Amino acid sequence: MKKALVTGSSSGIGAAFAAHLARQGSDLVLVARRQDRLETLAERLRGETGVSVEVLKADLADPTDLHRIEERIEQGDDIDLLVNNAGIGDIAHFVDQERDTHERMIAVNVLALTRLSHAAIPGMVERGGGTIINVASGFAFDYMPGASVYAATKSYVAQLTHVLDAELREKGMRFQALVPGLTRTELGGDAEFFDMFPPEHVMSPEVLVEVSLASLELGERVCIPRLADIGEWERAHAAIRAVGKSPPHNQVAPRYGLDQQSAG
Repeated sequence: MKKALVTGSSSGIGAAFAAHLARQGSDLVLVARRQDRLETLAERLRGETGVSVEVLKADLADPTDLHRIEERIEQGDDIDLLVNNAGIGDIAHFVDQERDTHERMIAVNVLALTRLSHAAIPGMVERGGGTIINVASGFAFDYMPGASVYAATKSYVAQLTHVLDAELREKGMRFQALVPGLTRTELGGDAEFFDMFPPEHVMSPEVLVEVSLASLELGERVCIPRLADIGEWERAHAAIRAVGKSPPHNQVAPRYGLDQQSAG
């Protein structure tokens, strides 16, 4: 890969992506809010691997910062991998969270990911193709109380990734929805949260990234690292799609007790 842009790259999964890609010889554009951490990581990766590392401090919930990163993507002709990793994952019951918290989660997890993908895709297609990895979550497929807005944003990420793949795979684009399980990060600002789980239940970001990139080479559009049989996911996804499709008639299901002749 020529150059990768990784959001949320100052720690956790984003930093692990940056380190792994640098070892593979990819130049990097690192985006995150914490300038000091970005500079420290960039200096280390330059010294260890010799790759070029560009640092862009940005809060993707801030429209001005977001537009600046979009412009960097659009004005360059060098990004062939975009890792949309930045995310906010505060967990609390819906009414116990401030509306501003909800808005910030949606801004980063949904709006920023969408706009950066939209900025990247045209240039990638023009250059013959590219890759976008979107970090989703197992909450995208669950209904855990306390994860309402976070889970909804990650459902959006998963669905968008599926549809973009269907639209653009024939134009040389590759997409992956990465679905981490318990992975040691600083999501929500509480690095100690994962200490309550047995160590063997928590994956390291480094292993997660290795699996993600291996999954990409296998052509998997969804990467669920702990799932032994990817066919299990494919069958479940196919069943959900089948239920969602309208049958070829306008008959209302009998359980609603309506006069079928009035269904039209």
